[in-house]
Amino acid sequence: MNQKRSKNKHRHGASTNREPGSARARARLAEMKRQEARARTRRRFLVGVTAVIVAGALGIGIWLVARQVSAPNAAGPVAGTKGRSDLPPWGLPADPGRLAEAAGLQASNMEGTAAHFHSHLDITVNGQPLAVPGAIGVDAKTGSMSELHTHDERGVLHVESHKTDGKYTLGQLFAEWDVRLDGQGIGGLTNNKTDSLRAYVDGKRFSGNPATIQLGERRQISLIYGPRNATDNPPSSFAFDANE
Repeated sequence: MNQKRSKNKHRHGASTNREPGSARARARLAEMKRQEARARTRRRFLVGVTAVIVAGALGIGIWLVARQVSAPNAAGPVAGTKGRSDLPPWGLPADPGRLAEAAGLQASNMEGTAAHFHSHLDITVNGQPLAVPGAIGVDAKTGSMSELHTHDERGVLHVESHKTDGKYTLGQLFAEWDVRLDGQGIGGLTNNKTDSLRAYVDGKRFSGNPATIQLGERRQISLIYGPRNATDNPPSSFAFDANE
């Protein structure tokens, strides 16, 4: 009898000792549930924020595309190029065909004759002339040539197109060349407190984005980068060959 009461007492004591542990387990489980609930709330919040950001980015992108399409003075599809942004000299790119297409230019194995004219480009960096490479817009692998291209390093820009109503810009040439050109600089030469890029057309200062300069019959274009306080003396014309 005493032994039985002792066993019951032992069992009762063991149950009493387990009770705090069970309470702790329940408390821990409740805390885990609360943490999981907070985590779900955070995930829903982040998903919502991400959706808002993506929607906003798409909206901005659509607005920019629409603005570029309707921009009144951006002759051709290139108002500024995002090519190489290192220091000169800049060689020829490895994929002229793709770059010409991205610039909105047609490439063909035959030169176009519907429109045929030439402009000239001078580039001067800190008082030193920079050569414009020959074969810009020419794909030696396929033998195709863009309607806007160069033949040699004289800076003569050839437009030989199959259409009569095309408009061509300096930005398209730089897009084919894969060199950055915009209102803030050329390549890795960026406007700063002491230096800047200036553009001239037929000897007269061009105040806008130089990438939007429209090419024309025997038009002389000069890009000059150097000290802001320098006195520029751009040429007003170029001695084209008789057949240019």
